[in-house]
Amino acid sequence: MKMFKGKRGISAVWAGLLLTASFIASAASSEKPNIIFILTDDLGFNQVGAYGNTPIKTPNLDKMAANGIRFDQAYAGNTVCSPSRVSLFTGRDGRYMTNNSNTVELSHKDITLAHILKYADYDTTLIGKYSIGQQMGVTDPLAMGFDTWFGMYSILEGHRQYPQILWRDGQKIRVKENEGGRKGAYAQRIFTDEAIKYIEEKRENPFFMMLTYSSPHAELGVPSEFSDPYKFKEKRYSGMEGGNPSDKYAAYYPESVDKPNAVLAGMVSALDHYIGELLDTLEKQGKLENTIIFFTSDNGPHDEGGASPEFFKASAPYKGQKRDLYDGGIHVPMILQWPAQIKKGRVDQTPWLFADVLPTFADIAGVDLNIVPRVHTNGVSIKGLLNDTPVKMAERTLYWEFSKQVGDPNSGVIGDTYQAARRGKWKAVRYGFDSSVELYDITRDPSESYNLATTHKNIAKAFYELFEEYK
Repeated sequence: MKMFKGKRGISAVWAGLLLTASFIASAASSEKPNIIFILTDDLGFNQVGAYGNTPIKTPNLDKMAANGIRFDQAYAGNTVCSPSRVSLFTGRDGRYMTNNSNTVELSHKDITLAHILKYADYDTTLIGKYSIGQQMGVTDPLAMGFDTWFGMYSILEGHRQYPQILWRDGQKIRVKENEGGRKGAYAQRIFTDEAIKYIEEKRENPFFMMLTYSSPHAELGVPSEFSDPYKFKEKRYSGMEGGNPSDKYAAYYPESVDKPNAVLAGMVSALDHYIGELLDTLEKQGKLENTIIFFTSDNGPHDEGGASPEFFKASAPYKGQKRDLYDGGIHVPMILQWPAQIKKGRVDQTPWLFADVLPTFADIAGVDLNIVPRVHTNGVSIKGLLNDTPVKMAERTLYWEFSKQVGDPNSGVIGDTYQAARRGKWKAVRYGFDSSVELYDITRDPSESYNLATTHKNIAKAFYELFEEYK
C-alpha cells in the first residue's frame, strides 16, 4: 500500500476525513425524524405544571416544556372527543367537517395523517383509545393507515381505567386481571408498556406512534401510589350507591370515589410518570435526538364521575370546560420536544389548531399533499415554528363548530349547534344559530368576560357573516 508523505499528504488525509464526517453529519441531520403524538383525554390547560399554578406535579412534562416549545395559543379540534380526533386525524377544521357532534366517525374515504406518513415510508402504530371508526376492516385503525394497533376500540370502552377487554389488530383480548371486579391492570400502564416495546423494536424505517391515553377522562381511577401523595379537602363521589344517581353522569360512572380530587391529580401525575419512562427509553435507544414528541389534550377538562375542574382551576385563565366553545373547552396544553432542531426552550404565542397537524407531518416527511389522492385538509403546516429561528405565520381565521346532543351526552339526538372563531386577538362565539354573536379580545380578556360586540360592530358583523356561511 502506498503511504501519503509530507504535509500535503497529511492535509489530504484530514480533508478526506473532514469531508466524510461532514457527509455523515449531513446525512444524519437529513434523516426523517420519528414522530410520537401523545394525546390525553380531557386534560385542562392549567393541569400541567409548566402552564401555571396547579398543585398537580408534572416534572417530566415541565422538563419537556423547558427544553422544547411550550405553545400557549394551541387549540384542539373541538370541545369533545370524537370531532376533535377526526379533525386531528384528517387535517380539517369545523368548516370541512360533515358532522361536528360526538357521533362523528371517520369515513372509509378519509385520508389520515397515518396514510400521509406511509407515503414517506414510515412505520405507523396506534396505541390507546381509538373510538372514531367502528367498522372493522373499513374504518378501524388498520384501514386508516396504521400498520399495527393496540388498545380501546369504542368510545365507551375508553371510559374504563381498568378495562376487561382490549384489542390488538382487530382481535379482542381479555384482560383477566380486571375481571370479576378486580383492578389489576391499569389501562395507561398497559399502553405505556406497549409503547416502550414498540420504541425498542429494531426497524429500518422511521416510525410514527399515535399514543392516545384515555386519561384523565372519567371514570376516576389510578394506582394508589400516584394518588396517595395528594392531600386535599374532599367531597366524596357516591356514584350510583343505593340506586340514586349522584349526578347526570352516574350511570356511566357508577362506582363511588372517596377522594376524587386526589385521584384525578394522581391520574395526571401517572401520565407524567409514564411519559418520563418513554423519554428514558428513547434516550437509551439513541432515538431521542431525532424524535419529535407532541403532547396535548383532545379538549378541555370534564366534570364527570366526581371530577371538579373548579377545584383545580383546570381551564385557567380561560372560561368554560368540555362541551363549551369558550376557550376553556378548546384551548389546550401543547408541548413539543425535538432535540435535533430545538436547542433552546421557548414559549410560542402562535395560534394554531389540530387541523394543522396533518399538513405539518406532510411537510416534515417531505410528502406533497397535491399528489395524494382524496386528501381533504384546510390546515396549514407549522413546520416553520419547529426550530430555534421560527418563521412567523400569516394571520388567519381559526374555526370551531359543536353540535350538542340533547339530554344524555351520548343520546345521538342533536340539539343546538355552537360556533366559534378566532382571528388575531379577536375571538367570537355564537351559542346557537338564533343567538347573537359575542365578541372578545382574547389576548386582553382570556376569560371572555367583556362582550365587545356592540362597541366593535364591524368586527362582530364579519364573524356573524362567517358563522352564517358555515352553519
